[in-house]
Amino acid sequence: MGLSLRDLGERSGVSAPMLSQVERGETSPTLAVAAKIAAGLELTLSQLLRLDEGEHVAVSRAGARRKLERGGHGFEELTPPLPGQRADVSLHTLAAGATTGGWDDPPMHEPGSRETSVVLEGTLVLVVDGTRHELSEGDSVTFDADLPHHFENEGEEPTRFLAVVAAGLRRS
Repeated sequence: MGLSLRDLGERSGVSAPMLSQVERGETSPTLAVAAKIAAGLELTLSQLLRLDEGEHVAVSRAGARRKLERGGHGFEELTPPLPGQRADVSLHTLAAGATTGGWDDPPMHEPGSRETSVVLEGTLVLVVDGTRHELSEGDSVTFDADLPHHFENEGEEPTRFLAVVAAGLRRS
């Protein structure tokens, strides 16, 4: 998540020195303190303590993933839904002339989210908050995903790209 102890302290209400002691294993937090730390990390206490996990590896099989298609935009969710998961990876295919949404679609990601996309094949245009960014095969882009945005394929061939959305990490 990339938080400093000071940042986590502000988010959780637990002092940075106490967080440092817990991090170094010099003290064990009470359940109340652990719950505050979990809340500061936007996790449940069970997620923080990993009590709700049965397995430590989740395989997402190609034939079992969630797939959607609408108006020339194919979307495949590559990451399985897991408790406390803060990032999702998806594979997108845009037909020639297709877009992922309209200019006036509301943002579909939670406040503070960031998205990184990598063009695997073809060319792609990203429009974020009205500004266009042209991308070619191999290019990547990172942007604030809670702003209005969409992708366009202005080429004559299908475009494929990966998108990674990290939820709620940006604080300003």
